Amino acid sequence: MLKLADVTVLFLWEVRQELREYLREGLGEVKNLELLFPKKPSEEFFLTNAPKADIVVGWRPTNEFLEAATKMRLFINPGAGVQHHLEPFRKIFGNRDVSLVNGHGNSYFTAQHAVALLLSLSNKVIPHHNWMAAGFWRRGDDFAQSIPIRERAVGFLGYGAVNSKAHQFLAGFDVRFSILKRSWNSDRQLPTPATKYTPDQIDVFLEEVDTLIVAVPLTDETKGILTKGRLQLLGPLGLLVTLARGDVIDEKGLYEVLRNKEIAGAAIDVWYNYKPEPDEEQRKFPYNYPFHELDNVVLSPHRGASPMKDLRRWEEVIENIKRFSAGRTDFLNIVDLERGY
Repeated sequence: MLKLADVTVLFLWEVRQELREYLREGLGEVKNLELLFPKKPSEEFFLTNAPKADIVVGWRPTNEFLEAATKMRLFINPGAGVQHHLEPFRKIFGNRDVSLVNGHGNSYFTAQHAVALLLSLSNKVIPHHNWMAAGFWRRGDDFAQSIPIRERAVGFLGYGAVNSKAHQFLAGFDVRFSILKRSWNSDRQLPTPATKYTPDQIDVFLEEVDTLIVAVPLTDETKGILTKGRLQLLGPLGLLVTLARGDVIDEKGLYEVLRNKEIAGAAIDVWYNYKPEPDEEQRKFPYNYPFHELDNVVLSPHRGASPMKDLRRWEEVIENIKRFSAGRTDFLNIVDLERGY
């Protein structure tokens, strides 16, 4: 166990004043705590202060910074994605007692977004909006009819902070639930009855459901797990909502099952190329197939975590700093570097 001592927390971006005050207030009872907020963020500032930081909070530190952070025992990534941290942390901290944690503070908003995407997709909100905006008043079911959610079979691929909340939000719908997660060792209370599956049963799981919400971390085990053949198991009435990293789903396969109407539709918040080159019309598309030309998709620009300025999302960060300062090591959301999440 850590001994009680002075603790220095270094933040790797220009923290807005409102958030500074929120963090200071939340940590007000912690003694001997120094919060280092850079006034003008620069690599020089970070490298100068790296050796005295016990805790570092930020997204994309350089390898040079990590090597200079010789005192660091806890790195807090405020967002859920940690793929870019895995290799440097395995290499630099393989023989050191350094904990990497990720943030689930945006899970409520992401789960809300998942439900919004599902209902927008099922109720054909986007095409009817576009028709009204173009002056076509009351185009009816002959053009695009809603898909009732009632009595559908909803499946959650992954059951972490996001999908467990999406389950709560959808609990009032008259649907059947199935869940596929890595293991079922805990006695976790579920919002509703649900059929339980493990990864070795993924094909049976996909045959059982017709509405799939994907929220798994991107790891060696999940990369490309949803192939074209597995997407086809959802059937022609199948609906897909994905909030997982793009590479969890085979891009070509996803495009083809949507184009060929082998599933009814998909709502997508995550993509495959986050630095797209502009086309001849200066348009940027974060994918390699023309998803925007399809009439059975809802496109979302990776904004499930909105609103980014919400302050309550920082409660996990505050709690982990409190635990460190109290000499505890049972941090929230510790990343297993071997498993990758």
